[in-house]
Amino acid sequence: MRMESRPDKNTRLIAVSNRLPVRVVQTDEGVAVRPGAGGLVTALAPVLRDRGGLWIGWSGTTFDPEHETLLRKASKRIGYGLVPVPLDSQDIDDYYYGFSNEIIWPLFHDLQSRCRFKPRYWYRYLDVNKKFAMCIREQASGGDYIWVHDYHLMHVAFFMRSLGLTQPTGFFLHIPFPPVDIFMKLPWRRRVLEALLQYDLIGFQTMRDKRNFLNSLGTLLPGIRIHRRGAVSDVKYDGRSVRVGAFPISIDYKAFARDSASKEVAEAAWYLHEALPNRQVILGVDRLDYTKGIPERLYSFADALERFPELRMRVSFVQVVVPSRSEVPEYQELKREIERIVGEINGRFTQSGWVPIHYLYRSLDRTQLLAYYRLAEIALITPLKDGMNLVCKEYCACNLEGKGVLILSEFAGAAAQLHRGALMVNPYDVEGVSETIFTAFSMTSQERARRMKILRRAVRRKDIFWWVNTFLKAAFARNLDAFPREMAEEYVPTN
Repeated sequence: MRMESRPDKNTRLIAVSNRLPVRVVQTDEGVAVRPGAGGLVTALAPVLRDRGGLWIGWSGTTFDPEHETLLRKASKRIGYGLVPVPLDSQDIDDYYYGFSNEIIWPLFHDLQSRCRFKPRYWYRYLDVNKKFAMCIREQASGGDYIWVHDYHLMHVAFFMRSLGLTQPTGFFLHIPFPPVDIFMKLPWRRRVLEALLQYDLIGFQTMRDKRNFLNSLGTLLPGIRIHRRGAVSDVKYDGRSVRVGAFPISIDYKAFARDSASKEVAEAAWYLHEALPNRQVILGVDRLDYTKGIPERLYSFADALERFPELRMRVSFVQVVVPSRSEVPEYQELKREIERIVGEINGRFTQSGWVPIHYLYRSLDRTQLLAYYRLAEIALITPLKDGMNLVCKEYCACNLEGKGVLILSEFAGAAAQLHRGALMVNPYDVEGVSETIFTAFSMTSQERARRMKILRRAVRRKDIFWWVNTFLKAAFARNLDAFPREMAEEYVPTN
């Protein structure tokens, strides 16, 4: 699907990611387009909307020409173009489930024992990255800025250069970058680093991730020159100069605060409160993944109920788990483990009129999610490792009354920004998390308000638009003003 070039001479922003911000799904009525989920969609959709930009990615299913018509209609509705990259079933198995999620995902989250280093995964990964580069060649004009996202597409710039494309190109890694001793275990480690250095700007979530990357460069690429200075460093290698920076991603703070104050959300929160009266609500919201620390969190909650009996009947733990990669056996086993632990804890502690854990395995619509954020006195966000974690920022933005307490893992990227207002924990420390739950439960309203004020200010000051502006200024001394809002236009394919 080729998008018509726009007569507007302003530079377009073209986002490229593994998945489009929508999903093509089969329903009882036929094929339909549904909104996507995840941190990248939450972060980038407000930036591209009504600026005439494009989003290039996989539709979430094997390609069918019928999908183009559906995606054109969705493009008009959401205010930016959607360009699908056609993938077949073998691409999906070996590039997505294989290399991306059986190698890079666990390795970059310090869980190398879960990796399966199969060579065929690597070769398919290269094939698919080339497909993305070829799609960019079809869509991009000379003045566009190409912004590639995440670990699925680390080789895209390499193939763009081999195809003769010269557009300025940035890359942002949404997951952590591992320490050099862990990254060294990747069989194709040097080729990955050299491919990343084909981008003009490489962005990471935290200074720690940036340091890990630079240390890997210095260890594995002889002759490289690294000039470390502040948030953005210069790297010179093989005749190229590349900038490397830390740019912590965020959310649309104003939108979350505004929507959480709506009558619809307030009423939904009131109904939830009526169902859970006279107790503090502890909330966990996570995608189903072994990096989120859900079993460890549940065991910590059980320990708190055991060691602090005054919590019983006075707290309710609502754990929302959003389905993810449900076709993968490892994730199916994780789901069964979570359900087993929930059943054990509820069976052990339930009393008449009180069930300690309310477990929801489903996606929530925006109103439901914001209602739970409004409802919860305590947010328990304890990933074992996370690039950033936007749930904790969303919770703070929605905490209009300032009554909430954020318990946050030391290993979430957001810890660097939110540690002054949050209660920080080691998610592996069952007793430490247990004691922190009791501390949050016992905290005075004055202390809650003081801490939440710090948290909300931190999220408000560095919101999603700050993130984009910071990245683009580092890329080429421009910000979002270079991509002005306009009337959403209809995108028409050309033959």
